[in-house]
Amino acid sequence: MQITIELSMYPFREDYKTHIKAFIDELNKRSGMLINTFPTSTLVHGEYGLVMDTLKEMIAWSYDTHGRQVFVAKFIPGHELD
Repeated sequence: MQITIELSMYPFREDYKTHIKAFIDELNKRSGMLINTFPTSTLVHGEYGLVMDTLKEMIAWSYDTHGRQVFVAKFIPGHELD
């Protein structure tokens, strides 16, 4: 099953842009998914298992690297990016 996830990150830091950019840069190093970044969110599209495993790893990495933050996500099963 294909899935698209719209993800927004809100770090608890004044220099939040640095941490958001680092998260996106690290996410873009991963293969097998389509990633589109917009000013307020990032779309991650691909096979369900790969996307979910990647986001699980990325959220843990981000917490270990940057401390606490809030992630807001919308999960759209079966959605194809245009």
